Amino acid sequence: MNDPALVRAQAVRHFNRFYAQHIGALHEHLQKSPFSLTEVRVMHELSRVEHQTAAALARNLGIDTGYLSRLLASFERRDLISRRPSEIDARQSLVSLTEAGLAAYQPLDAAAIEEVASVLARLAPHMQDQLIGAMKLVERLLDDRPRHSIVTLRAPRAGEYGLLVARQAQWFANGYGWDHTFEALLARQVAEFAHSHDGRRENCWIAEQDGLIVGSALVAAASDTLASVRMLYVEPDVRRLGIGTQLIDECVRFAKRAAYGALAIDSERSLADARRLFTHAGFDLVTAAPERRFGRDLVIEQWQRRL
Repeated sequence: MNDPALVRAQAVRHFNRFYAQHIGALHEHLQKSPFSLTEVRVMHELSRVEHQTAAALARNLGIDTGYLSRLLASFERRDLISRRPSEIDARQSLVSLTEAGLAAYQPLDAAAIEEVASVLARLAPHMQDQLIGAMKLVERLLDDRPRHSIVTLRAPRAGEYGLLVARQAQWFANGYGWDHTFEALLARQVAEFAHSHDGRRENCWIAEQDGLIVGSALVAAASDTLASVRMLYVEPDVRRLGIGTQLIDECVRFAKRAAYGALAIDSERSLADARRLFTHAGFDLVTAAPERRFGRDLVIEQWQRRL
């Protein structure tokens, strides 16, 4: 049991067993209805998005198309759904819940919400947020479909500065072998900013998607005329979605409003994604020097953009 992959697999299986038992308890009301759990899932999907094709339903729910076809035929015989030809593709039919179907589904949906609410009510509000955040993280990490959710930038909340330090330190330790001195640098930058920053000339942003932190950036004064971007970070699994560009553009806009003459970013030569981001945002490489930092021999670069 010393194999890390085996330990992780066993941990996932343990959680799956726990969750399956928990979900079974939450769906006890289905035993008193004429619908199976899969049928309720299909009805729920149709209640969310009207006029879906069977192919879209199968894809969104991960259901075998043959099984779904039989299920929809049963629904149609019971007048729970209606079909009409698609105007885009005549080979496809658009499926919708009928009034009878919606009437059959709504009590089940209300009962399910009531049961989940009763479970959440046993937890303090901050624990509910923690649970929901963990669920969203599992969904984000395991869902390989493209993410098109809106990313919003907001100010950090209590405790989130520490989260940013921990997450970035973990990533650079695991990905690049940087030691604890990098975490110390991040902690020092955050402490200085949180303790005494000038809100007119310094700011920090959290990038949030679907209620989860996916990135950050901080603008701090390096001098009266030069601002520095720090804590610039995007979670690895949501890179290449434009989040880094959104953060750096906001840093540039803020620095211009604050009347700085230039904006600088320190980076390391091997961070190829960062180099592409800086170049695309109009930054120029002004210095590059080998240094011993964070337990590694690195080439530290400074990039600048005139404002």
